[in-house]
Amino acid sequence: MRNGARYDEDIIEEVRTKNDIVDVISQYVKLTRKGSNYFGLCPFHNEKSPSFSVSPSKQMYYCFGCGAGGNIFNFIMEYENLSFGEALSRLAQRAGVSLPKIEYSGRAGEQARRRAALLEIHKLAAGYFYYQLRGKDGRSALDYLRGRELKEETIRKFGLGYAGRSGSLYRYLKGRNYSDELLRDSGLFNVDERRGMYDKFRDRVIFPIMDVNSRVIGFGGRVMGDGKPKYLNSPETEIFDKGRNLYGLHAARSSRKENLILCEGYMDVIAMHQAGFTNAVASLGTALTSGHASLVKRYTREVLLLYDSDEAGIRAALRAIPILREAGVNSRVVSLKPFKDPDEFIKSQGAQAFEERLAQATDSFLFRIYTCEREFDMNTPQGQNEFFQQCARLLLELSDELERKLYIEAIVRDYGRYGIRAEDLRKRVNALAIKGTPAETRVRPIPAGGPEKRKKESAGEKAQKLLLTWLGNCPSVFDTAEQYLSPEDFVVPLYRQVAEMLFSQHRQGDVNPGRLLNAFTDSEEQREVAALFNTTLHLENEEEETRAFTDALFRVKEESLREKSRSLDPSDMEGVKKQIQAKKDLEELERKRRELHISFH
Repeated sequence: MRNGARYDEDIIEEVRTKNDIVDVISQYVKLTRKGSNYFGLCPFHNEKSPSFSVSPSKQMYYCFGCGAGGNIFNFIMEYENLSFGEALSRLAQRAGVSLPKIEYSGRAGEQARRRAALLEIHKLAAGYFYYQLRGKDGRSALDYLRGRELKEETIRKFGLGYAGRSGSLYRYLKGRNYSDELLRDSGLFNVDERRGMYDKFRDRVIFPIMDVNSRVIGFGGRVMGDGKPKYLNSPETEIFDKGRNLYGLHAARSSRKENLILCEGYMDVIAMHQAGFTNAVASLGTALTSGHASLVKRYTREVLLLYDSDEAGIRAALRAIPILREAGVNSRVVSLKPFKDPDEFIKSQGAQAFEERLAQATDSFLFRIYTCEREFDMNTPQGQNEFFQQCARLLLELSDELERKLYIEAIVRDYGRYGIRAEDLRKRVNALAIKGTPAETRVRPIPAGGPEKRKKESAGEKAQKLLLTWLGNCPSVFDTAEQYLSPEDFVVPLYRQVAEMLFSQHRQGDVNPGRLLNAFTDSEEQREVAALFNTTLHLENEEEETRAFTDALFRVKEESLREKSRSLDPSDMEGVKKQIQAKKDLEELERKRRELHISFH
């Protein structure tokens, strides 16, 4: 069971086996065959050397760099930010498998029903606003859109609408029998003691906000007159997270362009799409977040930053650059001067000139350098010195030595007139690295286990992991392992769960780690379980492998015995007998382990 939904395991397995993992992942990652596996650049972290492995035989993926791993469901869930049910549905459709109606239970069922109802409310509201735009009251809104030179096709493509002065959306949805509680939670209405519940959007042009699957999750509204605020957005709800959605991405994701254009507002996106730049997206009234950057990375390796050419736009670009870089997304900055925004540029100069301006985009790191130059008086030695000190701080953020070297050369090329040499700048960077940079400019990498330092792994835990690796990858070792070992001997709860599943699969004659991973949807558990079956054991020969296996087997039994002794009640005679027998088994294993012959094939 996952997320409260009950699926037949045979159906899940049918969908998994009918979607070859190499074929599916190849749609997202360029893979190259090396030996029996395929390798590519990991889509879940920034890397320059491929450490992302896909195994056709195991039908699993694993990144040796960041530890991301799992089966085809895990990949689609993590890459597309989908629930298990959504990933299953998508893969079932791809494979031509008909899914039975999903059953839900408990709190998860209630949440699923609420989410479905909120999505339906937003879908109805979008249709209502679109209908209002075509009515008598919507004439001024339609005139406004046509005055912005939007074509009928564009208005229809983005589902643009109008919220009238009368505020009748509430009555319309109440007529559909939705409760006040659900309507309040939709974010489409305001509530006060005097007026009760009333429409949030009134006398505004409406821009439906859709997720990547083209489902309406919120709205933006532009005021028709001089009212404030000029733009009003839906609040965050159960279905709408501003920090993890981008306006226009539902359309831009299918663009065949090699990058995404990130701009500021709805009209910028719409104007660019109409002009043929169908890769334009915008954040939803917030600064770019790490959630946005992770979302972008699923669809491109490069972003063109196209903020307004005023000071606020420059600051927004400067904030976005390191966030994108941290997510592994390259960026360049487009200058629109002397025009304020893309809409104004395209109307004045045309699409061809706009295309040329995009091609002239500035490397984002050099943009930061050029921008910070303005903070110093470059006519004085002191100002020059402070500027090059700041350059050194920015260069220190680059972890790749060759990349740093190339940017040093670029800075010297552009600022050599001040007498700076590559060696001088390199010494500055090295000096900062030795003494440490100020806290506000220092880059602190987060360890793979997250911000908290991971607890050191014990010898017993390592032995349990190694045994599971052997059991999953070499089912023939079960012949020996089952003589001395049971799943209860794995004292780490997650490892015990994996062991129970492996032993059960072995009894059924099909040890299948790919199928086993169907049971895990928690991202940390997925990574840990996937790592078990993607560990390479570097051993010289079968004799050494036998010794390592038996040593691990002995360690696991010893650890299990120790744990059981701690919790043993002396008055439990049956438990005491089992403990005595376990000690005898351990002694027998100690005597025999040097003589055991194990097949690893």
